[in-house]
Amino acid sequence: MAAETAALAGARVALYDAMPSPGRKFLLAGRGGLNLTHAELYESFVGRYGPAAARLRSALDAFGPAQIRDWAEGLGIATFVGTSGRVFPTDFKAAPLLRAWRRRLSHQGVALHVRHRWLGWDGENRLRFAAPDGDMLCDADAAILALGGASWPHLGSDGAWVAALARRGVDIAPLRPANCGFDRPWSAHFREKAAGRPLKTVALSHGGHGARGDVVITETGIEGGPVYALSASLRDAIAAEGAARLLIDLKPDWSEARLAAQLARPRGSRSLAAHLDRNVGISGAAALLLREILPAAVLENAGALAAAIKALPLDLAGPRPLAEAISTAGGIRLDEVDDTFMLRRLPGIFAAGEMLDWEAPTGGYLLTACLATGRATGANAAAWAISNRR
Repeated sequence: MAAETAALAGARVALYDAMPSPGRKFLLAGRGGLNLTHAELYESFVGRYGPAAARLRSALDAFGPAQIRDWAEGLGIATFVGTSGRVFPTDFKAAPLLRAWRRRLSHQGVALHVRHRWLGWDGENRLRFAAPDGDMLCDADAAILALGGASWPHLGSDGAWVAALARRGVDIAPLRPANCGFDRPWSAHFREKAAGRPLKTVALSHGGHGARGDVVITETGIEGGPVYALSASLRDAIAAEGAARLLIDLKPDWSEARLAAQLARPRGSRSLAAHLDRNVGISGAAALLLREILPAAVLENAGALAAAIKALPLDLAGPRPLAEAISTAGGIRLDEVDDTFMLRRLPGIFAAGEMLDWEAPTGGYLLTACLATGRATGANAAAWAISNRR
């Protein structure tokens, strides 16, 4: 997006990518359906960026959800709004959009250089790259760094840029996992029986935040959309206190009183599992989880069990490794860039996307902010280069 916008502004643009082909993380984002953006009310949309919203606002105002849909349409990719408000291409695929985009960049004169990994600067402030034929130097009027965070590093975003910028005095918040799963030490029996199975339509809460949907039990803990939505709150609590207690409502559409009344019905010779399934519709991984967490005295008391079903405490030990996370928190602190996203310490050097210190939930918000800051830096870098041409 930065390259396209700079080229449209009249700049001569070269796009360097460390991988053998560009857009690999974009293609990964499209696995299972490319969620381009979100169609919720705009003020609510901007609020998803939390403390960073004010700094991202100008970029989002200029290139937000409506503009992204128009841009995709201009590439011949029609979009639609799903029932959740998420916006997808009509075929759900990322590859056709990326192919059309690359063709347009080529027609705009953007020179693409693959297998060129940025290493920093030489002693004369020229950009250094590790290239197939050895190290090379590039003397540019302006440069846009869009190097990603450090999740899914095999696709190119490995966070190696942190050291190069830190050497230039740029203040960088530590890179941390965002939209990630969490570890919870399970018993061997539970892990064998429940790993890979879902908790269907549950409600999670932590630190005043809540989310609802399906959660998956993993070998090491839990993951899924509602977990990702609370990941910042959980991660920060673990960093501050060493652990975080997540509350799970296994029957969010039932009141505690209704649960207690149903659970108090005569059980007869039925097992607890059969009683739970017949009277309150709890089975599978949810029933296994109750046995994993609760003592026998609670399991055998209808009132106590009803209360536990509405707020089952799950103590989490830590987030999954950064390399597994959907996205990255941390990065270049936002007060290190000016209103044009140029680094205050490095005139002519701009930064876009996930290498800036912001985070957002899944649902199109991540990709939107990357595209919006790419567009902003493309326009601003082109203006800088044209007005400061050497």
